[in-house]
Amino acid sequence: MKRPSWPSWMPIDPYIAAILGTVGLAALLPARGTAADVASGASTTAVALLFFLYGARLSTREALDGLRHWRLHLTVLLCTFAVFPLLGLAAKGLVPYVLTPALFSGFLFLTLVPSTIQSSIAFTSMARGNVPAAICAGSFSSLAGIVLTPLLAAWLLGHSAGGFSADSLLKIVLQLLVPFLAGQFLRRWVGGFLARNKKVLGFVDRGSILLVVYTAFSQGMVEGVWSQITPARLGALLGVEAVLLAAMLSLTWYGAKKLGFGRADRIAIQFAGSKKSLAAGLPMASVLFGAQASLAVLPLMLFHQMQLMVCAVIAKRRSHDPEAFEARAAEAGESRIAESGRPGGAGPVSSRAGSGATRTAAGTARRSG
Repeated sequence: MKRPSWPSWMPIDPYIAAILGTVGLAALLPARGTAADVASGASTTAVALLFFLYGARLSTREALDGLRHWRLHLTVLLCTFAVFPLLGLAAKGLVPYVLTPALFSGFLFLTLVPSTIQSSIAFTSMARGNVPAAICAGSFSSLAGIVLTPLLAAWLLGHSAGGFSADSLLKIVLQLLVPFLAGQFLRRWVGGFLARNKKVLGFVDRGSILLVVYTAFSQGMVEGVWSQITPARLGALLGVEAVLLAAMLSLTWYGAKKLGFGRADRIAIQFAGSKKSLAAGLPMASVLFGAQASLAVLPLMLFHQMQLMVCAVIAKRRSHDPEAFEARAAEAGESRIAESGRPGGAGPVSSRAGSGATRTAAGTARRSG
């Protein structure tokens, strides 16, 4: 029996739909009193678990091997943690005319979040780019974000993100960095188990993030923070984010060309350097913003869905570029050479395999957080 899948015509990622459903639940049934204390404790545990799993899954050997392409990875890191924040700071001129101070804090926070891994890989693969470089670039960005995102948020957001107090830094270290380092240390013993149970642990990941969302938005409802947003402000936020995404997609593509990167590397830079990770940003926001986390993550949630939709279109178009066909032909030629050297070689690779890989990459991007 064929398992039902998410309809391809639906304009929204299924995980975003689950998050929106969780927001709706928090709006109707927010956790209060003792229930709020229990939810807060469970959310703290979930954040620690998430970063432990991030650390346990990141292969140190693969990360070190990827250092050979250091110019590409440095370009992605600068886009993620320098260019993005500069554009975020430039949006301060829109306060209070377009964005409220609270929405600006959330908008600036999204520019500080690390890049995605899964969707960057999927779109790079779909567009016939440098997939190994996308894997390493996403991994380096996530690793750097464990330290850089909280520090940049504390520096640029000041009091709204807790400032540089000893308590806030200790909280960041205990909830984010220590579990991540513990995962790296225990990887040799738990790595095999994680590899064999990817599907189950995927549900753990996503369930933990949904718990973080419910706790943050419940607290926001109790504090009355949603009274600060009007439909006009929400529309203005979407417009500003559309401009931000367009600027980063253009800068990563044409900037990489100016720096002398080839087509395959430019694709990896564009998709890894223009995205922000919802999975990493949500738990970080819950640690950094406390009661204001619901407003802080709203811009990130909207930007994440926007980037998936726009990058899917770009990746599909890139896959039909003349250079993409040349790359596909080269891959097919290498496969034929490899097969001809084996006893009973299968001959030319079917073109349907390539289209199947593209469909698989697209599906992976839709499921990624």
